[in-house]
Amino acid sequence: MLVSGAAGQIAYSIVFRIASGEFLGKNQRICLHLLDLPFQEQVLKGVQAELHDCAFPLLDEVIITSDLPTAFKDVDYNFLVGAKPRGPGMERGDLLKDNGKIFVDVGKAINDHSSRDVKSIVVGNPANTNALICQHYAPDIPVENFTAMTRLDHNRALTQLALKTGNRTTDIHQMAVWGNHSPTMYPDIRNCTVGGKSAESLVDAAWIADEFTPRVQKRGAEIIELRKLSSAASAGNAAMDHMRDWVKGSDEWQSICFKTDGKLYGVPEGLMFSFPCTTANGKYSPILGLNIDDEISQARIKKTTDELLSERAAVEHLIK
Repeated sequence: MLVSGAAGQIAYSIVFRIASGEFLGKNQRICLHLLDLPFQEQVLKGVQAELHDCAFPLLDEVIITSDLPTAFKDVDYNFLVGAKPRGPGMERGDLLKDNGKIFVDVGKAINDHSSRDVKSIVVGNPANTNALICQHYAPDIPVENFTAMTRLDHNRALTQLALKTGNRTTDIHQMAVWGNHSPTMYPDIRNCTVGGKSAESLVDAAWIADEFTPRVQKRGAEIIELRKLSSAASAGNAAMDHMRDWVKGSDEWQSICFKTDGKLYGVPEGLMFSFPCTTANGKYSPILGLNIDDEISQARIKKTTDELLSERAAVEHLIK
């Protein structure tokens, strides 16, 4: 399997867990492909050395490279973490354009070199639109095999609700995050139960509007303010959760970004949009028939949809 941006902190939090068998289980042998830019070669060598020093029983090989064909050759799973970070004064549109070029090449490499059933999660931001570009340039791979991550937002929402109600995250069911992995996402507890009770009966509307929603939406910025570093460990953990549940299956609701066909909840066709899903047999299925006709849900879903439409327009020259 492939981890891009492998010299970075998110990847560092992922690769040892993959090698230990936490992703695919204790009976699956693993070959890890670690991809990063040429100037990160020494760092990759260090990560490779540490993986070797762990003496993981399941780890057969660690390939480090900056060459895309080598990186993506015959891989079955892609953790696409690598992307240009947003710098000081950089507009989101500038970031989209810079990362768009990266994911054009990544998509082509996946199409030309990876397993025909390769599953990919895009973690590098702007994740939804990067995934859209990547999928566009891999036409020989099933479109549903490209996803972007809102599992981090989903996990954050679970934790905030658990802390508020004095419960465990495992007591909470049917959480949903709609839309973009950005501050416009819509964390939705209307269908949640907490210990068998309706979540909305345990919290008040003011808390949802004034504390819960903005905290989940802006949690990444809050972590940076506290740590002076980004939320690498929780992002890596969420990527693992996303991929493990996708492959192994789960009856619990998850939040997964996938390419829309225009038939779900009025969301336009051709966006990477997060919906609540369950998973089984290596496939995900969106939860159907939910009522999102209330004024708040409609407004929040429209806001995140409009942002994704704007992002798509900014990279339209790449996906025509």
